[in-house]
Amino acid sequence: MSTNIQGLIDRVYREYLEPMDDLQPYTLLTSGLTDSATTVSFNGDLLTQEEEDIMEAGSVIEIGQELMLCKTLDTVNDQVEVVRGVRGTTATTHTSGDIIKIAPPFPRKNVFDAVIDQINNLFPTLFAVETQSVAASTGYTLLGSFDSPGTNNYLVSILSAISQYTDFATGSDSTGTVFQPVTSSLVELPNPFTYTDSDGVSRTITYSTGPSVVHAIQFQSIAQGHTVHVTFKKKFIEPTAESDTLATIGLEAEYEPIIMAGVAAQLLAGKDIPSATTDYISDQLSVSNFPVGSANSVRNSLLQYQQLLVNQARKYLRAKYPEAVSVDGQVFGIQA
Repeated sequence: MSTNIQGLIDRVYREYLEPMDDLQPYTLLTSGLTDSATTVSFNGDLLTQEEEDIMEAGSVIEIGQELMLCKTLDTVNDQVEVVRGVRGTTATTHTSGDIIKIAPPFPRKNVFDAVIDQINNLFPTLFAVETQSVAASTGYTLLGSFDSPGTNNYLVSILSAISQYTDFATGSDSTGTVFQPVTSSLVELPNPFTYTDSDGVSRTITYSTGPSVVHAIQFQSIAQGHTVHVTFKKKFIEPTAESDTLATIGLEAEYEPIIMAGVAAQLLAGKDIPSATTDYISDQLSVSNFPVGSANSVRNSLLQYQQLLVNQARKYLRAKYPEAVSVDGQVFGIQA
């Protein structure tokens, strides 16, 4: 399984988009590139003459997520003059040894964007889970602060709230031996939200990305200062870079195949798929005990496979986190 978005994207290519016996031509960068350099030096020994000629004026090459438009090809010195960051991609630095894909049918930036789409599409059928330890106070308790807002704007609802006390009204911390449920409610506040901290200083908490909401929590029948362990239902955090980890986003390991199948189906939509790719994807689905019927298109089969995985994950999630009893926004007596 992958640990970050980069690994997930690599798996999509390896398992769906790039059959090993029908790879697009590629070579290696032989000299590092700044974000403004326009001369790309490549290893010509890795290309046939026919493959090298593809880099003539008007063709597109790819390094990382950046697409470059070829202007002039120098086959003597193995260099090509390019226009950087075309088709909505961003010019960035590249290192000697990086892979150069020639006329890629599935640009990496497209795959990255499709991964974001598929992650966003998982909610509300599937969701992330986060547990926080919150000190009860009179009134509401703000989740996050001006200097450390966290990702509390992605919280959606309370799944459970429990505390370890023999007497909720009084008593010292952790005096009980059994966790008891605590009635609680999640409060939505405007973004940005200004509050007064414990030192009497006016502070403002702001979220510039993600849902535009600030959250607080209110507890009933528990004294100020008692620690409550709250488990929240949470939206998946939208990745912004390939280095983002799946754990940070909130993705369980079993969600990875769901995203991969959805990405492949999304990218194949409306495309004339080469027979080698069709056969390769069919073989991959068969390995997962999901044979592709002759009457089904590859894309439809991918979507059916994805839905099967979603249904399985949803059953597990609902069994582990049953819906809380909620009346007028208050969650009652629910334990994880």
